[in-house]
Amino acid sequence: MTKQALMVGLGEVLWDVLPSGRLLGGAPTNFAYMTCVLGDRGIVASRVGKDNLGQETYHRLKQLGLDTGYLQEDADSRTGTAAVTIDSAGQPAFTIEESVAWDGLQWTLEWQELSARADVICFGTLAQRSAVSADTIDRFLSNCKSDVLIIFDVNLRQSYYDKELLERSLQHPNIVKLSEQELGIVAALLGMEGNSTQLLARQLRQEFQLELVCVTRGARGSLLVAEHELVSHPGFAVKVVDSVGAGDAFTACLAHHFVRGHSLSEISGYANRLASWVATQAGATPAINPSHAQELLQDGCSEGVC
Repeated sequence: MTKQALMVGLGEVLWDVLPSGRLLGGAPTNFAYMTCVLGDRGIVASRVGKDNLGQETYHRLKQLGLDTGYLQEDADSRTGTAAVTIDSAGQPAFTIEESVAWDGLQWTLEWQELSARADVICFGTLAQRSAVSADTIDRFLSNCKSDVLIIFDVNLRQSYYDKELLERSLQHPNIVKLSEQELGIVAALLGMEGNSTQLLARQLRQEFQLELVCVTRGARGSLLVAEHELVSHPGFAVKVVDSVGAGDAFTACLAHHFVRGHSLSEISGYANRLASWVATQAGATPAINPSHAQELLQDGCSEGVC
C-alpha cells in the first residue's frame, strides 16, 4: 500500500488524569493519533458525553489532527476518565471510571459505512466490558471488507476481561498484540501450557490462525511471531518519563509498516523506536509532526537494524 491508509481506533476515548494533569487518552485514541503522525488517516470511533469533557474531547482531537466525524454523543452518560498513577519505573496503573459514554457504543449507519471502508481496525478488551458496546464492536468487525487488517491490542485492564471475551475477540483479528504479562494471563485463561514467551505466542498464533503475534516486553523490546519467522528486538535504553501510550505507538507503527509490506525485522525496529520515544514524553499523545516522526525512525533504523 502506497496511499494513505484509513486506520480506525475502535473503543474507548477517555481522559487520563495523571499526577501532572489531565491528558486525552484511551488506547484507540492513542493508536489513531500515532497513525496520523505516521502519515495515515486516523479515526477514533468512540462515544463521549454531552458535557464539558466531551466538548474538550472534540477540541483536543481536532488539535491532534484527528477526524471527529465518527465520535458519538450520549446525553445521559459522562465522558470517560481514568485515574493514573506512575511508579518509580514510569509504569502506569489505571483506575477506570465505570458507566460512561463509551460503555454505550451504538451501531449506526455512519459506523457501518466506516467499518466497510477501513483499511485497518484496532480494538481491545476494555470497551467490551458492557454488553452493548461488545455487541457493537462485534458488528463493526464483522462488517468490514475482506482485506482489512484487524489488530486485537489486548490491553487487559482491572477485572474487565474473562475467557469468553477473549475467545470471542480472537475470532476477528489477523494480528494480536499484547504485553508479556498479558500473554501469561491470556494463556492461563485459555488453558495453554508452556514455559516460555515464545512457546505461548506460537500456541496462540496457531490456535487462532493468526498472521502474527506481537509480544511487547517493556525495556527488553519485543518478540514478533509469525508462522515461519520469529523476530526478537532488544529495545532501546531511554530515560522513561512515563510509558503511557508507548504500547499504542508500537501498534500504530506496526500497522503502518505492515500494510505496506515491510519485513518483520524492519517493523520491529521502527515500532520499538517510536514506542521508546513516546516513553520519554509525558502522556500518550505527545506533540510530534510527521516529518519529525519519519526522521526519528529513519535516523535510527536502516533495513530493520536500529
